[in-house]
Order: sequence, then C-alpha cells, then structure tokens
Amino acid sequence: MRDIKIASRYAKALLKIAVDEKVLEEVYNDMQLVNDVCSENHDLTLLLKSPIVKRDKKSAILSEIFGEKISKISNTFISIILTKKREGLLADITNAFIDSYKIYKNITTVSVTTAMPLTENHKSKITVLLKSQGHENIDLKEIVNADIIGGLILRIGDKQIDESIKRKLKNLEMEFDNNLYIKEY
Repeated sequence: MRDIKIASRYAKALLKIAVDEKVLEEVYNDMQLVNDVCSENHDLTLLLKSPIVKRDKKSAILSEIFGEKISKISNTFISIILTKKREGLLADITNAFIDSYKIYKNITTVSVTTAMPLTENHKSKITVLLKSQGHENIDLKEIVNADIIGGLILRIGDKQIDESIKRKLKNLEMEFDNNLYIKEY
C-alpha cells in the first residue's frame, strides 16, 4: 500500500512537470515505453528491485535501454528516481503516471473480453454505445479468451458486465443446484 502511494506521488509530480513544460504527450509515450519494457522483461524488474546490484550499474543499464529513445525530461526523471533509491518502483510509477494521464485527459479505459477477436464494426458499435452513455474519450482494450465460450465481458473502471456464455452456464448450474422442487432422500 505504501509503495502505491509513493508511486502515485512521483507520477503526479511528473505529470505536473510535463504539463508545465508542454511535453505531456511526449512524456506519456516515454512512460508507456518504459512500462511496456518493464512488463515484458520480468528480469529487468527484478534487477531494479535487487539490493545487490549497485545503483550506478542500474543507471547504466537503464541508460543503455532507454537513453536515446526517451526525452530529456523522462531521462532526468529516471535519474531522480535512481538518486532517491526508488528504482524498484519504476514499473509502479509508470503505471500510476499512465492512470494519472488518463484522468487528466478524461480518457475512460474499457476492456472487452470475447471468445473471438472483435470486428471493426463491433468495436465502433461499442464505442458509439459508450459515448452515448457519457464517456467522451475511450481507450478500448480487446482481450480474447476462448474460455468464455461466447458473449462478452465489458469492464469500465471498477464496473463489470458479464454477458458471457460461461457465466450464464454457471448461473444455470447454480439454479439447478438450488432447485427447491426436487427433494433428495
């Protein structure tokens, strides 16, 4: 819990600096890149959290990975994180920054889980429906999971609508288990 608060504070500070310097989109792209690299490379995350690896070595590794690929502000921010001994929270900070950016830009993240990939027509219908519900900017994330058999699971923030065949079958099974008309002797 404490780490989440710390990550959130660093993310909000970076957001404020990026807005003040008018480089918000550039910093957002940088933080997405850092977040993607950290989430794809578990070894990098473990290395950053390791107390055995010296800070200058971590700095050299991060500089090698991101050096020319991210902006000067983002590089400076990462060096501040290293100086403050918070490099183990880099992935959490980038996640918190992305969340703060979406709140600042009023972007709603919507994840749609289906058994098969959505067509562009389905995506546009979902987007139009959500815009009619008052969500202006939508970040639609598609997840394909064959285990749900059919239908879809729609998640908006902390709300979820589960209209999958798997859920309906489980509900039907529970209804049969609770059948009051059949007495077992």
